[in-house]
Amino acid sequence: MPKKKGAPKVPKFKDKQHKNRKRGILLGGFLGLFSILLTIAFTSFLFTWKADFSTLEVLNDRAFVAQNIVSKFGAFVSYWAIYQTFGISAYLLAYVLLLTGLTLFFERAKTKLLHRWTWAFVHVVWLSTGLAFFYSYSPLLSGVMGYELHQFLIDYLGKTGVMLLLLFVLLCILVLEFDWSPNKIKIWTWFKRQKKTRPIVEQTMPPEPTETQTEVALSPITPQETQPRAVTEKVEPSNSIQMEIETVKEESAESENLAHELVEKYGAYDPTLELSGFRLPNIDLLKDYGDGSITINQEELEANKNKIVETLKNYKIGIAHIKATIGPTVTLYEIIPEAGIRISKIKNLEDDIALSLSALGIRIIAPIPGKGTIGIEVPNQKRSIVSIRSVISATRFQMAEMELPIALGKTISNETFVVDLSKMPHLLMAGATGQGKSVGLNTVITSILYKKHPAEVKFILVDPKKVELTIYNKIERHYLAILPDSADAIITDNSKVIHTLNSLCIEMDQRYELLKNGLCRNIKEYNQKFKARKLNPNDGHQFLPYMIVVVDEFADLIMTAGKEVETPIARLAQLARAVGIHLIIATQRPSVNVITGVIKANFPARIAFRVTSRIDSRTILDNGGAERLIGLGDMLYTQGNDLTRLQCAFVDTPEVEKMTAYIGAQKGYAQAYQLPEYVGEESASGISQEVTERDALFREAAEVIVTAQQGSASLLQRKLKLGYNRAGRIIDQMEAAGIVGSFEGSKARQVLVSDLIQLDKILNDENTL
Repeated sequence: MPKKKGAPKVPKFKDKQHKNRKRGILLGGFLGLFSILLTIAFTSFLFTWKADFSTLEVLNDRAFVAQNIVSKFGAFVSYWAIYQTFGISAYLLAYVLLLTGLTLFFERAKTKLLHRWTWAFVHVVWLSTGLAFFYSYSPLLSGVMGYELHQFLIDYLGKTGVMLLLLFVLLCILVLEFDWSPNKIKIWTWFKRQKKTRPIVEQTMPPEPTETQTEVALSPITPQETQPRAVTEKVEPSNSIQMEIETVKEESAESENLAHELVEKYGAYDPTLELSGFRLPNIDLLKDYGDGSITINQEELEANKNKIVETLKNYKIGIAHIKATIGPTVTLYEIIPEAGIRISKIKNLEDDIALSLSALGIRIIAPIPGKGTIGIEVPNQKRSIVSIRSVISATRFQMAEMELPIALGKTISNETFVVDLSKMPHLLMAGATGQGKSVGLNTVITSILYKKHPAEVKFILVDPKKVELTIYNKIERHYLAILPDSADAIITDNSKVIHTLNSLCIEMDQRYELLKNGLCRNIKEYNQKFKARKLNPNDGHQFLPYMIVVVDEFADLIMTAGKEVETPIARLAQLARAVGIHLIIATQRPSVNVITGVIKANFPARIAFRVTSRIDSRTILDNGGAERLIGLGDMLYTQGNDLTRLQCAFVDTPEVEKMTAYIGAQKGYAQAYQLPEYVGEESASGISQEVTERDALFREAAEVIVTAQQGSASLLQRKLKLGYNRAGRIIDQMEAAGIVGSFEGSKARQVLVSDLIQLDKILNDENTL
């Protein structure tokens, strides 16, 4: 068959070249745009890294929203590129990525790509190490990897050796990459010019020229000339200048790591030494209700099994297998239906099964997660008491390697259920009146008091009802944190609640600043570094205890204060987990105007006691089931995954009183843990700058500022342990007194007083007026 005539056939090599060109355009465009995306993400990260810390571990949870302009991707990539690796020098990688994209897009020569990437990596390592050398505590500048490389070099070369190494690498970059030589320096040219003190050619010495300028023979040498023409220049005498040479003594380099020496000499820092004689509460303080063993009622089990089988048989649902797991409150019957039975058909028979069993609280789990069975939970006719003593003494709790372990109770299989509050990181507890919320709060607090030393954890207790948490007054100087000049350790007044929550926000910001300076990601890493003596207390570093905020009735606060309470709580819930501040909120009104979307989004761990309607259950758990609980501590727990039915451990008021009396009788701190001072807007306005109305710490603060020659409020916060607002007011008073300059944005204010003598003269002159 003859071939059809048409367009000339394109040679194969040209077709391949055309395809390669397409790939180059697409790949180059992608790399160029991706580099721009990285630059935007990096820049946004410099301003939003604090807010995005809490989202790094929950990237798969769509409820969490990152503040980075490029959202979670930008926060994640920027965190690893800047914070964890090479700091702001990561911009160089984005730059060379852009050059690579442009090279491919415009089909430039690709021979220099490897050269560019090699030197870009050298620049990144050199710049990050250099920034760590000059700015030791700045993870956004040098990054963790740059800082660690700098520390490694310091250990083996010392500061002087590292500085010389950085200079040598800079010389390599200038010579090898930019083809630099000393001849290009102007001062070197001047030295060469000074050396021209003799004629260039001295073969023939003609008569001295009368001109003052250098004479050069420009005419060509004729054949008759047997001697070359001379080139002469005027010789100027040089002056003899005596130079005094002074040698500067070189700094002595540390041969060993200072932190390692301190640990070897004094041991690791122990935050419990101040109360070294403190003893945790004894198990014997708790009431003994028995070993917690469950009595098996064989007749009850057989009767319930027969009723379940008979009820399902009436609806033509056959059962291939049935198994019973007996718990302290509920027995779980696991059934395997015959082939061809739809699960939804069994699920719809929940009320019919409850009717046939004449029981309240029937709950069907279809299917049970991780098993190929369907669960039917049936309350026991005789309940067993799950005592706080039985869960506290359990091996699962005593051997738990958790930061903040909580023994909530026991599961249907009678196993002690232990969770870590630091992993939750916040807990929402709700249910109808009298169903076990207050007991649940006491269980949580008791669990932590039995595991943690007073130096390791502090509680902020908020009790609008004024009667539930007052029994913890006795442990004020051991475990409680309060506002400065506060009379009551337990917060009951709503205005104090607002001030306390805002004070915690200030505490959170201060802790994030310490984490940033210490190159740490969370409180656990920070405290480990501090114990290893790698952080200097003179720079404001200190051991940070965990802080747990317990609110007994959140609905009352929302009704009376509204946004003034919800806003700081939402901010703490979003950001505070990394710095060790955790919230536990309880309410008996599980309505949407109390448990708002903002609260639910930031409280993935939730406990639901019995409620009156399915709507309330969905408000708390985003799922039904809480309306079918039987009360008295029967609860459902979720941490963003499946629901777990538990019997909350029971702790009675006399038990708590014995425990707090035991703790309070021991030696405590001089006072309760002091939170940062917070002054509301109504109190902060109209600050007088008169000498007689200055702050009591004005003179001491002025001496700190003049000595450090740094006019910043954060310096006063660290040195004098002041709140942010008070430190800011003192700085304003110093400006009025002429000690510091005016506000200059992010820069520290200029200090106008050079020394303490001049400061004393200014203050004494004011006092004499």
